[in-house]
Amino acid sequence: QVQLQESGPGLVKPSQTLSLTCTVSGGSITANNYYWSWIRQPPGKGLEWIGYISYSGSTYYSPALKSRTSISRDTSKNQFTLQLSSVTPEDTAVYYCASGRTGFGSWGQGTQVTVSS
Repeated sequence: QVQLQESGPGLVKPSQTLSLTCTVSGGSITANNYYWSWIRQPPGKGLEWIGYISYSGSTYYSPALKSRTSISRDTSKNQFTLQLSSVTPEDTAVYYCASGRTGFGSWGQGTQVTVSS
């Protein structure tokens, strides 16, 4: 059973870059046909998919966030990382990492990120 754990700062200032790491256990991020995603949920709103990095290292981002998003990985640490640049208060949300072959079979517990000066 794959387990995921998000980590990173809970408070980010406007215009800065939000950076979160997802540490994976119980499975390899290079396992065939697995996709490793970031998803967020702003207060009072629904889930928003941000993007993924695949088992091969390819990436795909939501068109709405593509210009500000970068997802990378460290296979030696079995981690993948989200960077979201030029944040505003509208980027305040609970951020989740999730994985699966189709859909999102495994989720982290989520981490609150607040954008505020």
